[in-house]
Amino acid sequence: MKRLFYPFLALLFVSFGAAAQSPAYKLDFTIEGIKDTTLLLGHYYGESTYAKDTAQAKNGVFTFDGKKPLAPGVYFLILGKARLFEFLVYGNQKFAMSTSTKDYIGNMKVTGDNDNQLFFEQMRFNVERNKEAEPWVKIIQDSTAKEDSKKEAREALAKINDKVVAYQNDIITKYPSTFTAILFKTTKKIDVPEPPKKADGSVDSTFQLRYYREHYFDYFDLSDEALIRLPKNLYKEKVEEYLDRLFVPEADTITKAINKLIAKSKKNQETYKYLTWICLLKYQQPKYMGLDQVYVNLYDQYFATGEMNFWVNDKLKQNLKEQADRIRSSALGKKSNNLVLQDISGTMRSMHNMANKYTVIFFYDPDCGHCKKETPKLVEFKNTTKFDVGVYAVAADSSMKKVRDYVKEMKMEKFVNVSYYYSSVGHYRDLYDAETTPTFYVLDREKKIIGRKIPAAEEIGPFIERYEKFQAAKSKPASKSTP
Repeated sequence: MKRLFYPFLALLFVSFGAAAQSPAYKLDFTIEGIKDTTLLLGHYYGESTYAKDTAQAKNGVFTFDGKKPLAPGVYFLILGKARLFEFLVYGNQKFAMSTSTKDYIGNMKVTGDNDNQLFFEQMRFNVERNKEAEPWVKIIQDSTAKEDSKKEAREALAKINDKVVAYQNDIITKYPSTFTAILFKTTKKIDVPEPPKKADGSVDSTFQLRYYREHYFDYFDLSDEALIRLPKNLYKEKVEEYLDRLFVPEADTITKAINKLIAKSKKNQETYKYLTWICLLKYQQPKYMGLDQVYVNLYDQYFATGEMNFWVNDKLKQNLKEQADRIRSSALGKKSNNLVLQDISGTMRSMHNMANKYTVIFFYDPDCGHCKKETPKLVEFKNTTKFDVGVYAVAADSSMKKVRDYVKEMKMEKFVNVSYYYSSVGHYRDLYDAETTPTFYVLDREKKIIGRKIPAAEEIGPFIERYEKFQAAKSKPASKSTP
């Protein structure tokens, strides 16, 4: 089978998808070399693929048709377990394609759809450019090649790349409404102008960042649902890059940025749903501490209000609510919920009664393999730290014997060791976002949450050290300038 992708040149966009406007679809295929068999019509969606229709081929001739139009995006044919080739479904949903198993791309002829005609022409163009680039690539990859040769190779590749850019720009200019042109535009770079000078003659240092933010989606329409159905999940990548690279990781800032993106996506229900959902999931388990508040903000604004009721069912909505409530109840800066649980000696122990400057809450399961790796690290930290730290270790197991055995095995005698099963305040999972084990929280002397879901026990010490330095810097009086 011929490969569809030629990934060397960054600007070679080979295989992408389409949108549907007509009331029904009829896709006729003739493929020389295919015997009588069943074929599937598939499409991409986000990071998944789906089968949409089936057809029976006779002497290589078959048709997919239906009463409802196809959703816009990239489609492909499947024979057995193999994907044969991809094509576009955008405005026109009635066309014919003929080719041969000897070379699906090279022998492709399209009738009745200019978009797919352009699509396959550019793939053939890219094949030739890759052949042209191949000898130069070998020189660059050759560790024994001289620098002069590599310089010549880089210059040659730059010229080939310029041909690709010129070809794509020509398609964009001549056929701007085609999906082929839309795909090319998604790869275009934003030209950021030089920063202007302020009235005092200084350079506006934030201008370029603000400009790039404002124009980041100039060539990418967030309301075009065809961009959700691509072989590569470019939609999600673009959104995540925008949020990760162009904004400080602060919950309110990120929420405002997402709201602006969602407003752009609202023209189309599918993109509105998809964009809101991928952002919600992104901040359910965020990279930076405290950004799970974004999840809460999005739930409150788009799910609790009923905005997403056009697709979300009651069960999913309830699950999202429970997660939002757990995050809300144990948010950074919030006074922690007290835990009053029975320890391994049978005594009820209140977490809030611990007098240490810092308290680490350690949620674990005696049968959890990851917990068994993290517990010794936490024990070592407790035994060697210079800070006044107490550990309130909550076992997610109802067997007190198992908890006692684990405590003894792991040498956790300096911890307050309790079991969740014997509680006077309710289940800890209703009070803390600790669905998985191990989970670490850090509290200050007033039992305010200063660290939540620390990734590993060995990071607790450095975290407290950074926190102390930050607190010291905050309390240090600002220096007065000399008159």
